[in-house]
Amino acid sequence: MTAYDILVIGGGPAGMAAALGAKKAGAERVLLTERLDTLGGILNQCVHTGFGLIYYGEELTGVEYAARFKEEIKNSGVDVLTGTTVVHLREDGSALLSGPSCGLLAVRAKAVILASGCRERPIGALSVSGTRPSGIFSAGMAQKMINLGGYDIGNQFVILGSGDVGMIMARQLTQMGKNVLAVIEKEAVCGGLARNKIQCLDAYRIPLKTRCTVSRIHGIGRISGVTVRDLENGREHFLACDTLITSVGLIPERELSEEASNGGALPEWLFLCGNACYVHDLVDDVTVEAFQTGRQAAAFAQSGFARFARGEEVENLKKYGGSGIFCIACPKACPLTKTKDGYSGALCGRKDPIPSGSEPQGFSRDIAT
Repeated sequence: MTAYDILVIGGGPAGMAAALGAKKAGAERVLLTERLDTLGGILNQCVHTGFGLIYYGEELTGVEYAARFKEEIKNSGVDVLTGTTVVHLREDGSALLSGPSCGLLAVRAKAVILASGCRERPIGALSVSGTRPSGIFSAGMAQKMINLGGYDIGNQFVILGSGDVGMIMARQLTQMGKNVLAVIEKEAVCGGLARNKIQCLDAYRIPLKTRCTVSRIHGIGRISGVTVRDLENGREHFLACDTLITSVGLIPERELSEEASNGGALPEWLFLCGNACYVHDLVDDVTVEAFQTGRQAAAFAQSGFARFARGEEVENLKKYGGSGIFCIACPKACPLTKTKDGYSGALCGRKDPIPSGSEPQGFSRDIAT
């Protein structure tokens, strides 16, 4: 059995950042595995800009953003196995890998970082009646087929769900000369970032129909249209199309963590980061958080316990947060500033400061715990 200090599962933006973080924190042997043939994950099919504004201070495409990290990985001393799937992750921390370059390889690591990302919710998970013809794609699959495969997947499009990838695909299809008839959203507001709504839908005059859903799919062989239902009054109308793209949510891939925990709590040697932990809005945020996760995993591999922050990181966080106090009621972990009335700075929409003595559950006063 091959021994490593750190095993990172997933070679997307989270996995690459976590591997670099662990290596820079002193981990000697770090193995990064990726089931696809190249590192980069979802970034490889993102030809649009909007990446790197926070991390690099400049606007990059997803491909350019991934290329910078691939180069860092190449020069970092991290061992990389692409085209390799982690088949099992056992309770004792050992893992079984399978791939053409390693065959069946048993690995034991002092700490494991799960950066497996997430998968898209398929049309079959929704209560949509009708036939199941061709011409129905998830937003990520449509993006992959067009940008990496060069396929022409249709001409008349309806997009179900206003997630970020769905809106980005609506813009790209319009730029390609395709007709995007509507983006259908069951909620009263857009589901993605306001930036993407403005740049992708509003700028190209693509209709966004809120409080609506697709209730029925029509077509034999190839989709010929959908029935759109107004959720406010129940009225329905037929919308002819030859392609339906769904952007209805992402599901973190945590099956390996479930196997490792065997129905109980996560073992202390297992760390989750990126979209495997929770779905992020920005890849830049994924990179920053995964880098810190790598440092924590390295600390665990060296000492047997993980520290939230160390040395200069604590000082930087205190400087950034003003008071050194963070709200952990949600994964954003907003830095809070102490005022005479309590604490302010939460980005969840709360307008009033958090009064001292009435902190919500999950509120932390000590960033070093």
